[in-house]
Amino acid sequence: MSPVFRHGRLRLYLLKLLDESPRHGYEVIRLLQDRFMGVYAPSPGTIYPRLARLEEDGLVTHEEVDGKKVYSITDKGRDLFAESLREPPAPDKIRSDFCFVMLFAHLLPPTLIDRLIRERIAWYRHHIGQMESCDGHEAPPGGRLINGLGLAIYRSAAAYLEENRAAFVAGLQRTAVRPEASQAPAVAS
Repeated sequence: MSPVFRHGRLRLYLLKLLDESPRHGYEVIRLLQDRFMGVYAPSPGTIYPRLARLEEDGLVTHEEVDGKKVYSITDKGRDLFAESLREPPAPDKIRSDFCFVMLFAHLLPPTLIDRLIRERIAWYRHHIGQMESCDGHEAPPGGRLINGLGLAIYRSAAAYLEENRAAFVAGLQRTAVRPEASQAPAVAS
């Protein structure tokens, strides 16, 4: 799976969550999973070391509450988060194993490519359903914008694959490379 955050961005998102309210680590994990509608579910091995590093850097503090570390953002953390929002965003990068396989589709059986495209369409439809079921009333305006952008991208990708799947697979069937009888591997008898 491609990374959800570019380098250093998860740390900033953690600061944002702690700016909303002090939280313990498990709550941070659950909130990230909820806000990314299950598409991103960080492990404790991802979150707890980053919280510890934020504390080392003086960006958060913690106090023990009922045996749990509850983290709070510091003024230094708020300043760093606010400053980071002023930086221009990096260009989007699309990393797709699906696109990589499709690049070499001519080397694979057309029936396999057809199945992979149908599965990808189903994957998009599943995630579209998750995003559509998201209650946007509780999300900040930026969250609603991002959800809408995600829906537009996934709907467009699914529609493109649905509209072009049959012709693409038919083209692969016409151009499938089949070894000559003299080049076919010998079958043991």
